[in-house]
Amino acid sequence: MSGAKTRWFAFVESNTTGTGRQFCAAARARGMRPVLLAKDPDRYPYAAEDGIATVALDTGDIDAVLAACGELSDGAGLGGITSSSEYFVATAARAARKLGLPAPDGDAIARCRHKSTQRTLLAGAGVPVPAFRAVEEAAGAVHAAEELGYPVVVKPVSGSGSVGVRLCRDPGEVRQWVDGLLSRTGDERGAPVARQILVEAAARGPEFSVETFDSGVVAVVGKHTGSEPFFVETGHDVPAPVPPDRRARLGETAVAALGALGLGWGAAHTELRWTARGPVVIEVNPRLAGGMIPAAVRAATGIDLVDAVIARASGGEPVPAGPGEGHAAIRFLMASGTGRVASVAGVEEAAAAPGVVQARTSAAPGSAVRLTHSFQDRLGYALAVGADTGEAGRRAESAVRLIRIELAGNGPEEGDGGR
Repeated sequence: MSGAKTRWFAFVESNTTGTGRQFCAAARARGMRPVLLAKDPDRYPYAAEDGIATVALDTGDIDAVLAACGELSDGAGLGGITSSSEYFVATAARAARKLGLPAPDGDAIARCRHKSTQRTLLAGAGVPVPAFRAVEEAAGAVHAAEELGYPVVVKPVSGSGSVGVRLCRDPGEVRQWVDGLLSRTGDERGAPVARQILVEAAARGPEFSVETFDSGVVAVVGKHTGSEPFFVETGHDVPAPVPPDRRARLGETAVAALGALGLGWGAAHTELRWTARGPVVIEVNPRLAGGMIPAAVRAATGIDLVDAVIARASGGEPVPAGPGEGHAAIRFLMASGTGRVASVAGVEEAAAAPGVVQARTSAAPGSAVRLTHSFQDRLGYALAVGADTGEAGRRAESAVRLIRIELAGNGPEEGDGGR
């Protein structure tokens, strides 16, 4: 690899879909050569498809990551280090700082990723969050739920994509869900999980996210979620269809949360609900949003957040905002059954529908479909623009319904459009 004529840009693991591939393309567009550091490079089919260089190593070992990055630095030179994966943003930041490359505070990111620590810091700074308790066994969770009052939300203290998150309405549901979470030996990446569970009062009201870059608000996003007791996101609207003063308060609350957590460098994705007492922070994610939100933001505003992340991490300047359509929406094709994919149809038809910018599916014949009540239940999506978010949403919903996934032995999986 030392013979390459261009600087390397290292990615510590990646998203398996969405922005992971886009990050590599953005690095190439900036004249750098992307290299993916991964425990199992085969986890990312796009790397082989796009000719991305890979290095196999234990990415859970910061010393191994530093050694690999050091070799890259000694060769063609290393332009930057980052990650599009929630699980590796702290490792990437720490490695970059040790090598003198631009990066956020890795320790602040690590504190933010621990949901109990995050809640404690936010509450201490006066940022509104749900009442919560951190527990380590089922009996403690039931006691916490009785103190907080039902219903409660029970979740792991680390993770992303709604994995392991559930609304519980009584002691039996709390006990059963906590026992299930504590029985896990590893997270989705196989890393050990903390023996701690977060129990919090359920915040009621519409859900939003605020996409920030450094300490500036880029977009306020309206969210659609599936049916309770789970919280799987089924769609996004950019900008959120609420009055400007409400968007402003959501943005101000998100920026205050970043300050309380020692963040405010590069991209962050803050989730909130608008409750009877105003905006309440559900979670701060010290990374670029998933769920194809960056693509919707770009379609609506012309701001390329993926390029901005690569520019920031390599010491460059983001490209100026291009033309935007003003309003965009995404609706996901959600799995409603289990089985093995027999056929996929309608993707080209969906992509050609009025106002549609992108329509894709991650399902392929032979792949397995199972219900996880997390982001993994998304089988595809349609992104559309319109004169307002209502029109964009209707277009995206109509398009995603055109995608048909037939499961062996079952009827077709069709998009439900969210709610």
